[in-house]
Amino acid sequence: MNLFSNKNNVITYTVNKEFISNLYISVQNGEVVINAPWYMASSQIQRVVEEKKQWILNKIKEYEESCQEKTNNRKVETIKVLGKNYDVQVQYRILKTPSLTFENNRIQVILPMQFKKLENTEVISILMNKMYEKIAEKEIERAMEKTRLLLELAPEDYTIKRIEGVLAKCKEGIITVNPNIAMYRRDIIDYIVLHEFCHLKYKNHTKSFYQMLKTYMPNYEEKAKELNGIAY
Repeated sequence: MNLFSNKNNVITYTVNKEFISNLYISVQNGEVVINAPWYMASSQIQRVVEEKKQWILNKIKEYEESCQEKTNNRKVETIKVLGKNYDVQVQYRILKTPSLTFENNRIQVILPMQFKKLENTEVISILMNKMYEKIAEKEIERAMEKTRLLLELAPEDYTIKRIEGVLAKCKEGIITVNPNIAMYRRDIIDYIVLHEFCHLKYKNHTKSFYQMLKTYMPNYEEKAKELNGIAY
């Protein structure tokens, strides 16, 4: 693999030495391939690449635009973020690592070209999980501080951790919250955190436990109905 840099434009290319008399440059699946005579020096090849720089960059751009046109708006699934639905869509571009961006009412997953022929379900799932973790960190910290000030009570510690089938739990003074909580609206997140704070005082769902919940969130039952069947 060779690298040619000119100001802001960087061209990487692969050289194949062959028993041929002329040098040929091609752009194959977004990659620059040079077939050169076996005797040609690297400096000569680089000089030709420099001369053909603009042609090469144009071909790479054409390929990227073609790929984007074919893959733009390819809906993979719909997920919830803070209670709002987002379509997850995939694009393929010439880059090294996957990335993710929010655009209006969609989440754009951008994958390297080499992922195009692979099964990407697992990669997308990992990106979604990381996204939920980032959002959860911010939202849980907000809800924790809000509830601490409201109740004048605080856990010994709290942690964000994936718990199979459970959104949150409180054990031995430590509150653990599943990052998937980021799927829900902020008022639901506030309710779940309040619920766990009440467990700091009452371990079980006693009458006193529910009275405490009602004192600080009179409409808690409405929130609980939206989480019907989900453990917390």
